[in-house]
Amino acid sequence: MPSRKQAGEQGTRRTRQKARKVGYVVVGLGHFAQDAILPAFKNAKKNSQLVALVSGDPKKHRVLGKRHGVPVYGYEQFEECLALPEVDAVYIALPNSLHAEYAVRAARAGAHVLCEKPLALDEPQCLDMIRAAEDSDVKLMTAYRLHFESTNLAAMEAVRKGRIGEPRLFSSSFSFQIDAPNIRVEADKGGGVLWDIGVYCVNAARYLFRAEPEEVFAFKARGKDARFAETEEAVSAVLRFPDDRLASFNVSFGTAATGTYQLVGTKGSLRLENAYDYKGKMTLELETKGKKKRTLPARDQIGPEISYFSDCILHGREVEPSGWEGLADVRIIRALYESAETGRPVRLEPFEKRQRPTGEQEQRLPPTHPPEPVNASPPMDG
Repeated sequence: MPSRKQAGEQGTRRTRQKARKVGYVVVGLGHFAQDAILPAFKNAKKNSQLVALVSGDPKKHRVLGKRHGVPVYGYEQFEECLALPEVDAVYIALPNSLHAEYAVRAARAGAHVLCEKPLALDEPQCLDMIRAAEDSDVKLMTAYRLHFESTNLAAMEAVRKGRIGEPRLFSSSFSFQIDAPNIRVEADKGGGVLWDIGVYCVNAARYLFRAEPEEVFAFKARGKDARFAETEEAVSAVLRFPDDRLASFNVSFGTAATGTYQLVGTKGSLRLENAYDYKGKMTLELETKGKKKRTLPARDQIGPEISYFSDCILHGREVEPSGWEGLADVRIIRALYESAETGRPVRLEPFEKRQRPTGEQEQRLPPTHPPEPVNASPPMDG
């Protein structure tokens, strides 16, 4: 087995030899992978190519391998798959509890890693992933699709340019009725409403304030619904940022569908409807001296992040959102869970971020039209 350094050199050499396209393995073929990730390779075809799949489901092996024209490997064959000469990178779309293990294994084999959120389930796991990538000289990126989405980036730029004055208050709601059984409410798979959708609210507050919170507080609720026997149904949270700026959000797997955020500044405010959806239209409303509304059509959000990651690999550029960006949110979510358990605010250690998303990351690609998924149900009830 090659050393980490040799593995990294092998991965870099592969990318140099290909020169034009980065070959990807998608690991985990649940609903999101089939509905969003796999179809996105059509939009990212300029510099990215799907070369293999990894799944433990025999039907997915048969149907998806044929549908996408690539070989499909079992999880026990992961290293064999990584050894293929056409493999440069992996896109990890596994249950949260498996992110760290498979990311480290891929990095040590010399593959670049694009990993779904949350990056991992605690800071030590995140650091293991970051160090494995650094040791093997490969890139690690957290798959935050909204860092490339036009409407969210327009909101970020409006704040950065001072359109609403000094941003002071962030509030958000993200919820839906989850369809059970579902890994998102299974504790041993890293389920929980904070991990699955609360992370979007935390990340949005951070990229709009362009800062890190200093203290957090949270309540969680479970109720009597059998769907939530292992994890919380809802969480209400408050984050205090430097200069006494406040962010609050509510997330739930047991209420009607919502997905909005609002940011109030000293001179105006903005509101984004359908803020976290990966398929629907989004509406940004900016209110300063007058009200301006901008609605953008549904677009592919996964193709841009794949294309961006490939471009960073091919041209040796630093990625944003990096593994450190993923770690920044994980530490906050862990603190929120601690607060919910103890009933007390939790102070966070200082955390310096070198990078923030900018409007330059925007890519506009047409929506995809995925076929019926194989043995995979959507998370939302109905």
